[in-house]
Amino acid sequence: MNTPVKAQYTSLSESAEVSILTIGPGGQLYDKFGHSAFRVEDKNKNLDIVFNYGVYDFNTPNFYTKFARGKLLYQLGVSYYEPFYKSYVAQNRWVKQQTLNLTYSEKQAVFNFLQNNAKPENRKYKYDFFYDNCATKIRDVLKEVLGEQLQYNADFVKEEQTFRELIQKNLYWNTWGSLGIDVALGAVIDKQATAWEYQFLPNYIFKAAETAVITRNGNKEPLVQDTSTLFKNKPTEGNPFFFTSPLFIFGLIGLLIVFITFKDRKNNTRSRFLDATTFLITGLIGVFLLLLWVATDHTATANNYNLLWAFPLSLLLIGVIVKRFPKQWARKYVFFLIVLLGLLTIHWITGVQVFATALLPLLVALAIRYIFLIGYLKRE
Repeated sequence: MNTPVKAQYTSLSESAEVSILTIGPGGQLYDKFGHSAFRVEDKNKNLDIVFNYGVYDFNTPNFYTKFARGKLLYQLGVSYYEPFYKSYVAQNRWVKQQTLNLTYSEKQAVFNFLQNNAKPENRKYKYDFFYDNCATKIRDVLKEVLGEQLQYNADFVKEEQTFRELIQKNLYWNTWGSLGIDVALGAVIDKQATAWEYQFLPNYIFKAAETAVITRNGNKEPLVQDTSTLFKNKPTEGNPFFFTSPLFIFGLIGLLIVFITFKDRKNNTRSRFLDATTFLITGLIGVFLLLLWVATDHTATANNYNLLWAFPLSLLLIGVIVKRFPKQWARKYVFFLIVLLGLLTIHWITGVQVFATALLPLLVALAIRYIFLIGYLKRE
């Protein structure tokens, strides 16, 4: 996407400018949250380059395994501005620039820091979606270089929101991307974010910079000298097709489960295939979520109470539930699953964790099926 540049130490001229670039959301899930980068432009030195902390190497050994385990290293990439800019224009993503109000020595200090950070031995870092990403690096670099004279404030925060609410502002709720985030990420993202923490999103890096100040000789000056829109995108229709949406699909699955349960009750029988399939799928999802919690370095996947409906132990009990006459303790296990669904409801109502709305038809159907199973297994 970008033409790489080998960073070399050089002195900037007095007319050089250091800017924050903020790029709008794209069409893919990984683009929905926008992007941030530094731009250093010095016309007298024929220099116009971008420092981009959102680069990773697809050729990394065991790339997908490291990504899944939260061990993938991102890195600072350096590229020419023009191809960087054109790549986002081609994607129809708006580009805004905030030229920073820095003295010559401050510009040089930022530039030196970025060049040093771009060295092969320094450029890699362990990515974290909330606390160490392409956006937070902008804030952290400026704070590292400018120190106490740079002050961020909370004026840009108009209402208190959780990490999950901030994420979902960039997504339509009835999409597979939104569902995946709500299922995979745990209760740790349902806490209120501070103004400092808001800046894991590029849009809030932009807003925080707008209200930040630099103190020089006792006087407070705005961090941003000038703001401009380099490219204004053309709005596109983003309405998802309802008949492929999670709510529709899970609605169909839920209706199917309820319909089979109704027939089973009417005919005084039990669809063992349905029960085995339910235990298999919820068990597999549960194992996946448990591994995300305890076997990865992802901070956002901890304390995930989706395990209350996707319980891993069900995977081991498929052989029990599929039998025509299960052991009596199987009925107690099904009752335990109903209790877990009750706990999930309490967690949702009290705000301990917010769950995907599109899952509601499935959760209701599971509760109905489990209640039926308790009665049926008691008769058996």
